[in-house]
Formats: sequence, C-alpha cells, structure tokens
Amino acid sequence: MPANRLVNRLTPNRLRLYSNVMISDFSLLAQKVSELAELTQFLRRENAAVRAESVTLAEQNAELRQRMQQAHERVAALLSRIPDPEAVLATGSEVVSEQVLPPQAIA
Repeated sequence: MPANRLVNRLTPNRLRLYSNVMISDFSLLAQKVSELAELTQFLRRENAAVRAESVTLAEQNAELRQRMQQAHERVAALLSRIPDPEAVLATGSEVVSEQVLPPQAIA
C-alpha cells in the first residue's frame, strides 16, 4: 500500500473519532475497575466482621453448652434424691406428690 493512501485513511477526523471511542472505553473500564476495587474492600471489611462475629458466637455457644451440662447435672442430682413412688407405696409411707416421675422418664 502506498504511503499516501495510508495517510488518507488516517485523517484527523477518523483519528479523533477513534481516539474518543477508545478514551470512552478506557474511562468506562477504569470506572468499572474502581468500582470493583471498592467492592473488594467492602467485602474484605465485611468478611473480617463476619469472622469476628463467628468467633464471638462460637465462644457464646461453648459457654451455653457448659451451662446446659451443669444444669443437666444439677437436675440429675435432684432427681436422684427424689424417692421412687413405688418404693414409697410399698413401704406404706405417704406420697408427697403424685407428680413424681422416675429419672428414666425425664431423660
């Protein structure tokens, strides 16, 4: 291709139009990259907050499990101290309450 034909193809108008389109594309791309960077930072902060909350909830869960175990042990100790209603009836003693349940009925 002769040099003068190449010069005719790259006229200032075509060059300017091409440059404006590319500038617009690059501006759009830069805006999207900026939005992606902001979203990434937001998600990193949110992820850190969720991890911290997860640790706190795990600690609370462990504490509640321990308290439930202690309560279970206290109830089991109380139930073991309640006399068996059938044994009380067999000995002829008075039954204090008809609501007494054997320990195996509660477990």
